[in-house]
Amino acid sequence: MTGNVLLLATLATKADEAAYLTRRLTDHGTTVRTIDVSLQTGGKTLGGSDKIAAMQATVARVWDEVAASVENDTDVTIGIGGGTGGEVILQVLRALPITFPKLLVTTLPFDPRGAVADNSIILVPTLADICGLNATLRQVLDNTAAMTAGLCNNKHDAGPPAPSVGITAMGATEAAVGLLVKRLGQRQKEATVFHSNGYGGAAFARFAARGAFHSIIDLTPHELTRLELTGDHVPMADRFTSAGALPRIVLPGGLNFLGLGAAALVPSNYLQRPHYAHSGYFTHVKLTPDEMAQIASKLIDILNTATGPRALIVPMGGFSHQDCPGGAIEDPELRQIFLDVAHSKLKAEIALNIVPEHISAPAVTDKIITVLETLTLDQIL
Repeated sequence: MTGNVLLLATLATKADEAAYLTRRLTDHGTTVRTIDVSLQTGGKTLGGSDKIAAMQATVARVWDEVAASVENDTDVTIGIGGGTGGEVILQVLRALPITFPKLLVTTLPFDPRGAVADNSIILVPTLADICGLNATLRQVLDNTAAMTAGLCNNKHDAGPPAPSVGITAMGATEAAVGLLVKRLGQRQKEATVFHSNGYGGAAFARFAARGAFHSIIDLTPHELTRLELTGDHVPMADRFTSAGALPRIVLPGGLNFLGLGAAALVPSNYLQRPHYAHSGYFTHVKLTPDEMAQIASKLIDILNTATGPRALIVPMGGFSHQDCPGGAIEDPELRQIFLDVAHSKLKAEIALNIVPEHISAPAVTDKIITVLETLTLDQIL
């Protein structure tokens, strides 16, 4: 087994740990090249804007060398760092190709969700601080070396993936998306699905911008409620506008609730509304009529400004798995509000398709497939 590994490390403070990881990687038959990402402050302790500037300067200083190495002969890139070093390395890794193999060994002194929402960065928590070798850290580095060797052995195609149908989903629309993916597969068409949970949308937008899709089915624009009302999310300014010239079908999946945290952490005013525990970590709270009108108006505005062939499908039987007869947040009034806004604001040239069934019903899937065929996509389907 052979492979070329690029190791990014703050050698000013993590030289022993980097050397140990290098030895273990070499034991697995890999060749290791190291780039020092220390801030080079001349021994000064920096803080505030001076430290931020030094971190940015470090990223700029090493980037050309990293990019050239990855393009020419590197199979996997690894970074090892604490708080400051980990953040510097993270910025470098984020700039690499989306699916290129890359790992960050870190104490995780920050919330990593935003940083890795649109990247395939493998995070390896060290548990103990990276401050001198010990049994715990050695085990973590041993595991990292073994994982990296495996990635080196799994030779990857550096070229971009063939375009597919980009689809948004979440647990509340899983049945609908599963059926849709199956139907597309029966037509030998591949779908790439992204979790519309406030984080997956960032990856969806980045993939769209990189030409990964030939068409988009935004079945679950739920993230609009997080961006406009409340709920965890990362910045994703182009979530609903990226690749706006592509053929696009939009449904109001998951648009009828707020995605909040564990019930114990949800403010009491939200718990006074109809809600349910989606899991131990997430609570879904029903929108108010005013909120639905606001979100519907925003979504229609977004759809109106897209430039490609596009259509709106409204499943009047329910927008999510608990918006159904007997469901915890069933509300036909909210659906009607959405439809009324669509009737009043949707541009005439955009097809409005009203289906009486629930979003997960086969009839809705049939409509999606039919509409795709009308959006000048006969050559795709």
